[in-house]
Amino acid sequence: MQNDLIIISEYCNHCNIEPSFILMLGEDGLIDIEEIDNRSCFPAAQLRELERYAHLYYDLSINVEGIDAIRYLLTRVESLQERVRTLENELRFYRR
Repeated sequence: MQNDLIIISEYCNHCNIEPSFILMLGEDGLIDIEEIDNRSCFPAAQLRELERYAHLYYDLSINVEGIDAIRYLLTRVESLQERVRTLENELRFYRR
């Protein structure tokens, strides 16, 4: 189970970001943080999300609350896009 976890301090050293940033994301529920052997870790499955959040925070100067709002809106857009695809498929079915 530990194979799919990334140690925050090592990741931050490698990527030149502050561990406090990831901990803030964890406090706001954007990233899952686990303590293993007195080391803070996050699931490797969330690496892509973390990279996106780091881009928003460091490159675009968006705070964690803004990142949370953006995450919610992107999730909502994806959900609506999926709903539109479903409705388009149903419409094609009934037009035949």
